[in-house]
Formats: sequence, structure tokens, C-alpha cells
Amino acid sequence: RYKGRCYHIEPVAEKKNQYICYVAYPLDLFEEGSVTNMFTSIVGNVFGFKALRALRLEDLRIPNSYIKTFQGPPHGIQVERDKLNKYGRPLLGCTIKPKLGLSAKNYGRAVYECLRGGLDFTKY
Repeated sequence: RYKGRCYHIEPVAEKKNQYICYVAYPLDLFEEGSVTNMFTSIVGNVFGFKALRALRLEDLRIPNSYIKTFQGPPHGIQVERDKLNKYGRPLLGCTIKPKLGLSAKNYGRAVYECLRGGLDFTKY
């Protein structure tokens, strides 16, 4: 009951040993309103499968019943733009993963370089 199910496999035209697989997951696997949980469950588990030499996610279809569980942000984009004083363009950011093992000094350097390079925010 709590596992993904491959319901269709088709060969990729003119590509030997390449296939498109269609996989469905029961919604009970995912925490309501959590993009992080959904992507970790789908991408983390499948892409970590060592038997696969290469894998690419090409499409993701999310049922309306699951989409409705997302409450949205507590405030709109205007609040974020006002905080950053950035208007008239997309906001750009990145995540610096702590598991990279950076010292506090090197983490600070990485954040500084990101912001200096034009990013609006960083997250850890």
C-alpha cells in the first residue's frame, strides 16, 4: 500500500537501453502541504537507487486534492520585496548545504560570495 508503483514503461525512440517509466505514489505517503516532504520522498528515494546508472525526472503531475493542502505563504511577495528592497525583477537565492562540512569562516565566505555575486538571499 505504501510504495510507488510503475504502471507503464516505454522505450525511448532510437535510444538503446533507455526507457520512460511512469510511476504513481499513493498520497498517503506525503505530508499534507509539504513540498519538501513530497520531493524528498520522490526524488530522494528513486534517485538514490544505486542500480540505476542515470535518471532524469521529466514530468511531475500533482493531483488537485494534494495541491489544495498547501496553504500558501503567510504573506505575499510584496513583503519579501520590501524587506530586501528589491523590485521589478525575480528574486534570486540559493541554499548552502551544511553537510558540505564548511567551517564557520568558510560558510561565511560562501554566503558573502553568493550575495556579492548578485543573489538576494541565502538559506542554510
